[in-house]
Amino acid sequence: MGSSATANGGVSFWYASIGVPTPRSPLDGSAETDVCVVGGGYTGLWTAYYLKKADPGLRVTVLEQRFCGYGASGRNGGWLYNGFAGRGVFARTNGKAGATAMQQAMDRAVDEVVEVCAAEGIDADIVKGGVLEVAHTPAQLSRLQEYVAGEHSFGETDHLLLSAAEAAARINVSGALGGSWTPHGARIQPAKLVRGLARVVESLGVVIHEGTAVREILPAADGRPARAVTATGTVSARFVLRATEGFTSALRGERRSWLPMNSSMIVTDPLPQSFWDSVGWAGRETLGDMAHAYMYAQRTADDRIALGGRGVPYRFGSRTDTDGRTAQQTIDQLREILVRFFPAARQVPVAHAWSGVLGVPRDWCSTVELDRASGLGWAGGYVGSGVTTTNLAARTLRDLVLRAGGRSGDTELTTLPWVGHQVRRWEPEPLRWIGVHGMYAAYHAADRQELGGRATTSPIARVADVISGRH
Repeated sequence: MGSSATANGGVSFWYASIGVPTPRSPLDGSAETDVCVVGGGYTGLWTAYYLKKADPGLRVTVLEQRFCGYGASGRNGGWLYNGFAGRGVFARTNGKAGATAMQQAMDRAVDEVVEVCAAEGIDADIVKGGVLEVAHTPAQLSRLQEYVAGEHSFGETDHLLLSAAEAAARINVSGALGGSWTPHGARIQPAKLVRGLARVVESLGVVIHEGTAVREILPAADGRPARAVTATGTVSARFVLRATEGFTSALRGERRSWLPMNSSMIVTDPLPQSFWDSVGWAGRETLGDMAHAYMYAQRTADDRIALGGRGVPYRFGSRTDTDGRTAQQTIDQLREILVRFFPAARQVPVAHAWSGVLGVPRDWCSTVELDRASGLGWAGGYVGSGVTTTNLAARTLRDLVLRAGGRSGDTELTTLPWVGHQVRRWEPEPLRWIGVHGMYAAYHAADRQELGGRATTSPIARVADVISGRH
């Protein structure tokens, strides 16, 4: 349908539907606190929440450059599910038992988010319908079978392999050859979750300063505590925790730590009941596929389809966007996927398109760390699987802060393999730009080859996996 009617940018549809918030007051002058959290997305707000719940007397300050949820937390696909970045690497480096323990922790984290939202009165349109992934080609079907077998090897025996008919009974995706389903997933409205979290942590006594961009984070040294430096003042704290995900590269000294990968989304106008009668989707499962340049989708609370994937994957020099504006070529590519999956949606207009960045470490592994000597900690590098992972990361940071403060010892969470995991830095430009764009060109080429009828995974994709460090 005509692109002129499509809203573009404006942060996201999620915020357009509930209203972009008026930012809280910025930092005005220097301040002291016990814990300073840099970043007001899911990681930062969950961390503040759990710290205050564990110790109501702890002084916690959150610094956010725009408003809470301005980044990926207010723009993502709304997948609250149990996937996390780096399980295969952690299994190789730390052993299968450690990776399995982390997988089980992620399973529980899905329910933790659902339960906290219910307890705290956060209405985020949550429906726990699980995750359905489909295969469109013989090569994708082969990968899907391997994927489910791998899940079972990590104890995920409730992850089911579905025939084409069984998959269609859940969501009738045109041309799907088979699918898989796990119960460990829920659909959410991302902006409602982050808005609700901000409200709750503020009610617990957490100080939130919005419109406050942190330029640099400094370690404790020469008798001075750790510090977060902004244009309007410096916050000193026993611990400064970095929770900046895709915006990490803007901090001094962090340009090559995590690469800001771009992801884009579209959402349709509400679809009529006749469409849902033909497609199903009554369980409100989140929906994905087994393509190399994969898609992700959900049925929204007001009966739209929100669908995302990689558009322009990376901007030179680790630059990030401002308002989420998306290239027309990317909108067209996402609409093509929508129509391929659901031909009956061909005449339905795209109501809104937007983009955002996610944090990608060089080895594609998410990490959590706290250094007692410097007072600095961080969590992130979620590679697009952050909605649930942020909750587990925040509870882990809480335990690390309490341990460093002498209030507890090791816990089940502090011994998980992602704690203290070391990742090398990304290559300098222009190698970074060439590598990322080359990788995604290879994945798109591999998908085209497989859609053409190739029965096994394209060797182009296998080479790209090795070079990128994804596997």
